[in-house]
Amino acid sequence: MTTAALQTVLTVPRRFRGPEGMANGGWISGTVADALNGLESAVEVTLHAPTPLETELTLEHVANSATLSHEGTLLVEAIPVAEHLSGPGFVPFNEAARAEAGFPGWRGHAFPECFACGLREPGDGLRVFPGPVEGADVVAAGWRVPFTVADADGAVPASVVGAVLDCVTGWAHFQPGESALLGRLTLQVNRRVYPGGTYSVVAKATGREGRKLFGESAIYEVDGTMVAAAKATWIAPR
Repeated sequence: MTTAALQTVLTVPRRFRGPEGMANGGWISGTVADALNGLESAVEVTLHAPTPLETELTLEHVANSATLSHEGTLLVEAIPVAEHLSGPGFVPFNEAARAEAGFPGWRGHAFPECFACGLREPGDGLRVFPGPVEGADVVAAGWRVPFTVADADGAVPASVVGAVLDCVTGWAHFQPGESALLGRLTLQVNRRVYPGGTYSVVAKATGREGRKLFGESAIYEVDGTMVAAAKATWIAPR
């Protein structure tokens, strides 16, 4: 007996770009992970190729995996994993907001149009600008959630949460002008994020192996409750 596949068409609006011409890696990771199991448990998402914008893509859910493809080419694959992500540790919102002054992207940003961490207009991009926290080995930013990212239920969709968790792990490594591309993101969402709220976004570099950069991140409510967490693998250019 075979399991029938659930197949839909997905098109990524240009608003949700990361590097010019392709989807933000965290946004597409959150989208595919949500299609798999609604992020009821941790999901590992592997990015096999850049996801194009404004293009009809095939999103397929069969058994314990969800995939995104374009004309037969696999772009993204998501599978559930038995893993609990603990996050890098809470940073109070005011302290996280102060850290934004040290955001390396102010002095050189490889992807200034990025939906999550780019220098876009308020309400259009998310404007999450992580900088180093004094006396700690983490970067952090204060996230003031715009109402322009709410879904039909009035909450923030998994795609947007994924975008936030993604970029911040990169900035745990990057110096001004440096960049890499997301290769894998493992996501875990514990509770909903709501527009108009203020959250701390925190990340930590956890290692490097050749061109691979590793990091972990989390989103926290003002009382320190962890809302969502991720661990990421980035691939630096040759």
